[in-house]
Order: sequence, then structure tokens, then C-alpha cells
Amino acid sequence: MYDVAIIGCGIIGASTAYELSRYKLKVAVLEAQNDVANGTTKANSAILHAGYDPEPGTLMAKLNVEGVRLAKELCEKLDVERKQIGSFVLAFSEKEMETVHKLYDRGVQNGVPDMKVLTKEEVLAMEPNINTEVHGALYAPSAAIVNPWEFCIALAETAVRNGVEMHLNSKVTAIEKKDDVFHITTASGEFEARYVVNAAGVYADKVHEMVGGSGFHTIYNRGEYYMMDKSQGNLVNKVVFQCPSEVGKGVLVSPTVHGNLIVGPNAVNCAHGDDVDNTAEGLDFVRRLSVKSVPSINFRDSIRNFAGVRANTDRSDFIIEQSPACKNFINLGGIKSPGLSSAPAIGKMAVELLKGCGLETEAKEQFIDTRKRIKFRELDAEGKKKVIAENPLYGRVICRCETITEGEIVEAIHRPIVPRSIDAIKRRCNAGMGRCQGGFCGPRVHEILARELGVSLMDIQMDEEGSYILTNPTKQEVK
Repeated sequence: MYDVAIIGCGIIGASTAYELSRYKLKVAVLEAQNDVANGTTKANSAILHAGYDPEPGTLMAKLNVEGVRLAKELCEKLDVERKQIGSFVLAFSEKEMETVHKLYDRGVQNGVPDMKVLTKEEVLAMEPNINTEVHGALYAPSAAIVNPWEFCIALAETAVRNGVEMHLNSKVTAIEKKDDVFHITTASGEFEARYVVNAAGVYADKVHEMVGGSGFHTIYNRGEYYMMDKSQGNLVNKVVFQCPSEVGKGVLVSPTVHGNLIVGPNAVNCAHGDDVDNTAEGLDFVRRLSVKSVPSINFRDSIRNFAGVRANTDRSDFIIEQSPACKNFINLGGIKSPGLSSAPAIGKMAVELLKGCGLETEAKEQFIDTRKRIKFRELDAEGKKKVIAENPLYGRVICRCETITEGEIVEAIHRPIVPRSIDAIKRRCNAGMGRCQGGFCGPRVHEILARELGVSLMDIQMDEEGSYILTNPTKQEVK
């Protein structure tokens, strides 16, 4: 019997698990995929928004500003890549300047610090590659960029180190409540819990329906992106937005924490939560709008396209509440942008809701809240010599594009949440994230994974369940 079962381990489920791991509780995380951070958390703009966009008085407004503050501390403690580079909202007309001033006023109400409205000359002095037709911009220095999947992995790993049980490949298929106990059926077995936190992302409405709930419905909305080579990474130094519209914050151009440039997204309703296809129409839209902000983007240096699905719902705000239909069932639904920014604050709010429902909590005497990784390419010459002397595997570079060593890959494999695919390794140490996108290092990562896990090369997958790399067509299935 678990005290709490968390359904889903994207950034919201991981943040909740991290906060619950502070207490003497038995907690299980039930994740449908074969790894954490494998949904919208791995396919977004990687922005910690300043907080001027949400309507004042909403949960979004409150949790965005608080979440960004908490994320700064968490990323420092858990060794997650984060850079506070600030953001622009560009205006290309006097009418759009009116929007900029409205966003400024909204940001003041939301508690966003140190914002400024800039003139055209001030914008171009700070970002000379911006379109010279710009009229002005809102500048928010508290905005930051982050490695979103590593943020999620760090929170989830730390929760596991503090005693939380992680169950991957555990898609929830049914929930029944008997005598105040939830009986949860998953692909990996049965679980019982006294409280449930629904952090199922784009499928939160479907999970809520399993306990007879209603009241919100997910409207799947896809956003498509370009990831540019590092040759484009210095075109801008800040996150560059255009004025928002009714469909979202618009197409952005931004550096990434790894030195690339990200461009996107569009916003198109789609059929289901796994509809992450790129389309010619969508990518063309992103290109046309992005060059309005930064005309000199060279799209020939694109190294990858990807898409993610937003958890939009028919309610305008985050849905963070005990289900009206089922006591002790907490919904964390409709967590669209600024969901990544708000995640640490949402995790804390979820715990307070559980306490309000009757969950008894006693703080642990010892709580692990730090994590440290070796990032070989960031070490100086003496640091590199030292780690190689201690472990020669750090002297063998596997990923040449990103200078990732065998030592880093092996360390990632033996972390608390074991990665079992090549892309899971990529998300943990960046091997395969470079210009060749794993063309050189992929087979070597494949071999290292099989060796360290003690399995056949044929058991290793590229990413999600079923994405096998090697098959044997001559082997007949035994029935």
C-alpha cells in the first residue's frame, strides 16, 4: 500500500515526487513510457518565462513567478544547465508597442522584477541581429533558458534517491476506489494507494475520467521547431519573442544552454497527444515568422526538427485541485505554458493540497537535495587529467560533436533511474545532440549500453518502447 501514487513523470510529476520525497511517505510514480521526461517535457521551448504573460490573479501568474525563483535554486543544487539571459518581446508597429506596454503593466502586477520598455535604438544596441524594422521591445531580465529534460531527470532521480519508487512502462489503464483505497491497474501490475496525483500531461483528462471525473477536456495542440547548429547559436543572446496572439506566445528565436539556436513553434490543433509529426506547412510557417525577428537565420544549418504537444484544455488556467468527483484524487491538468516555468511551484502546491485532504506528513531527518555530475568538456586541463587518472573511461571521447566521454555515458547508465535507450543516454549526458545527431557515436553508445546492462545489442532501443535498432528477420517466433 502506497501513501501516494503519482501518475506521470514529466516535469510536473517529477516536481511533485521531489517535494513528497522530503517526507516519511511511501510514494510510487507510475510512468507510461520507458523513461521519464519522454513527453512534452522533452519537446518544448526550454524557457523559464519571466511571468508577464499570464493574466493577473490566475494560477499561471502566481506559479510562474514563484516557479522561476525556485528553479534557480533547484538547478544550482541539482547541477542542471540553466542560464539567466533575459527575454525580449518585440514590437513591429505602434499598435504592437501598446501590447508591449500592457505586458509591462501585467508583469508589474504579477511581481516580475526589473522589466524595462526599450526603444528601437536600445533593442538594436543589445541585439544587433534583430530586424531593423523593430519599433521597441519589452525586456525582462529574469527570464532564463534551461535543459528541460535534465531538469526533470534530476528531480526524479533525487526523489528516487530519497526513497520514491519509480515504475516505468506502467501505463495506467483503470482506477477503482474501494473503502478509500485506489486500486490502480497498469501495464506492469496492480498498485494500491490512499491518494493519487494525476500528472498525466496531455492525457490528464482521460485519467480523471477513470475515477468518474469530468470538468475539463484536453485540446491537443502541436508546436513544431527547428534546432540549429552551434554556428547559429550566437545570433541572439536573449530569448526573442514576438508580440503574443490568441494562439500563444508566438514564434521565438533563442539560444539553448548547449550553445545551439532553437526556432519555433507554431500552434496547430492535432488529433491526439502523440501527434508529434513535423509538417512542411508547419515548418514553413515557423521559418517565415522567425525571420521577421532575426532575418539572418541560416536554415541550411538546421540539424533537427521536432514537435511537442501542448496540454491545452477548455479551461484557460492551470487545473490544480482535488477532483470534485473523487476525494483524495488531485488533478494537475492543463499544464501548458508556462508549465515548465511553474513546475517547482506546482509540485509544492500539490503537496499542500494533499495535506489539506488529510495526508499526514513528517519531514525526514536527512533529505538529499544535491547532485553533481562530471561534464568533461567543461573541465580545465588539470581537471581533465585528474578525472582520467581516477577513471580512464573519461579519457575516451565517444561523442565527438559534444565531447562526451565513455565515463560520462557509463555514469549515466548507473544512475538511480536506469536509461535503456540511446535517446535516454542522450537526454542524460548529451551524447548524440551535436551536428551529426548521433551518426558517429550512436553505434558506440549502443555497444556501451548493452555491455553495461548485460543484455544483447538486439534488446537496446532507440527511444520509446518498440523502437528496436537491430532485428533478426530469420528468427521465428516460438509459439
